[in-house]
Amino acid sequence: MSEVKSCGVLVIRGEPIREFLLMRHADRWDLPKGHVDPGETEIQCALRELSEETGLAATYVELIDGFRFESRYQVRAKKSDKLYDKTLVIFLGLLVRDMPIVITEHQGFEWFAWSPPHRIQVWTIDPLMAAVESFLSSKN
Repeated sequence: MSEVKSCGVLVIRGEPIREFLLMRHADRWDLPKGHVDPGETEIQCALRELSEETGLAATYVELIDGFRFESRYQVRAKKSDKLYDKTLVIFLGLLVRDMPIVITEHQGFEWFAWSPPHRIQVWTIDPLMAAVESFLSSKN
């Protein structure tokens, strides 16, 4: 079975956190993320995808030291019906300067209120949000 890796950034804003950013697909909410290019690090991929999908340059987001969420699951290719093992790596980024979101690959976006526990998408978003909440609680 083939393997793929995607990396992205969960963008939060406010100190303490007020909101987080999700991108709208036709049938679900998702994160700005995408596949790692050859020779690219996880962080390089995450920041590139963030810029490509939201217009947020790396200079507008400060990655939070010590947070790295990883999830593994299987996905089916859209065109071939082939099964892949997927690794998803998400970093946590604080928006340090407001900038308009420019969507390029999604139907829309939304800033969701930070009010744990979050029940948005059981496979990736909810476990990620629980990990963020746990991480932030351990820092206090």
